[in-house]
Amino acid sequence: MGARKKISADKRKEAQKTQYFARLQNVPTSPRKMRLVADMIRGMEVNRALGALKFSTKEASRKLEKLLKSAISNWEQKTGKRADEETLYVTKIYVDGGMMLKRLQTAPQGRGYRIRKRSNHVTIFVDTKDTNNEN
Repeated sequence: MGARKKISADKRKEAQKTQYFARLQNVPTSPRKMRLVADMIRGMEVNRALGALKFSTKEASRKLEKLLKSAISNWEQKTGKRADEETLYVTKIYVDGGMMLKRLQTAPQGRGYRIRKRSNHVTIFVDTKDTNNEN
């Protein structure tokens, strides 16, 4: 690794020590469906977001609820505080396209239609409100 890359990699590692996030990769749901649920909780207080995800009827909300609990746990581990004592917020949430499985569906007259089974990657960041104002 070159010196320039090593310096930028070290900066990135230092920045990640102050960020509290969880990542879920290759979720077998289309990114569009996951974004509908992600937009619902973006910027919300964590307890309200958990309640909204719990009572949502969408399948993507189950996976996002588990991921949010993991992000809260990561925050508790890194800071040493309890999430009940602080007011945590979902600061950022990203849904990116993942691996795509390409399949064929039989069609009339010997043809085949292409089916794209999409997946996505979700990254969720949590933090307290007062540290957001400092940045």
